[in-house]
Amino acid sequence: MPSYSCPSCQARSRFNMIDQVVTPVKINLENGEVEELNNLEPFHLQYNGPARKLQCASCGLIEDEQRFIKMAEHFQNDHSHSPPTNS
Repeated sequence: MPSYSCPSCQARSRFNMIDQVVTPVKINLENGEVEELNNLEPFHLQYNGPARKLQCASCGLIEDEQRFIKMAEHFQNDHSHSPPTNS
């Protein structure tokens, strides 16, 4: 599992994973009935967003999972350099 870090509050241990399930639908404008589409119709774009989002359980921020991963990588890179020594 990748490391995460919240882009807002830098929390690194408590998150909610949100798996997105896409269901194409068409709404009948006359009666408001929702019809699930098995085959996309012309002019109905296919969803192309992320399959998973993350919510920081400390501050509530919801973003794409990749944003939390990139923030953790940035955090690790910043803290992997040893401080300069005075000679």
